[in-house]
Amino acid sequence: MTDHVDKLLEQWRLERPDLDVSPMAVIGRLKRLTRLIEADLRRTFAEHGLDPASFDVLATLRRSGPPYRLTPAELMRTAMVTSGAITQRLDRLEARGLVTRTPSESDGRVVHVALTAAGHTLIDQALPDHVATEHRLLAGLTPSRRDDLAETLRDLLASLGDSSG
Repeated sequence: MTDHVDKLLEQWRLERPDLDVSPMAVIGRLKRLTRLIEADLRRTFAEHGLDPASFDVLATLRRSGPPYRLTPAELMRTAMVTSGAITQRLDRLEARGLVTRTPSESDGRVVHVALTAAGHTLIDQALPDHVATEHRLLAGLTPSRRDDLAETLRDLLASLGDSSG
């Protein structure tokens, strides 16, 4: 079976036989997969009135466990975005009544972001649909191949310096 990337690789092999274009086989497919996956995830989030950024914040707070509260810096590290981006996300979520921001009682410089009851309910409604979308997106792989792919991608991320650190 051939795909778009195979055609691209063959064209480069003909035009530039002096170059090893084999990395394009992986990177090109990862880029195409990312576009396809993100489009499906966006549709699922939109069904719940969310976008990927909002879902990310709500899910991060929800999986943090009781009291479902983190600082903006903790959210920023998890989401790997700038402080300006996290502030915009929090502004939108707070305006919708899905999170609250309150100053720390012990340190006035620290703010805590917490899920509201409405935010908790919304993420608990959206999460099963999100997971179902991910299952559907990976349905073409056996569980064993999916596990192998996950391990390979983890290794690649680690080799590029991405860690839970």
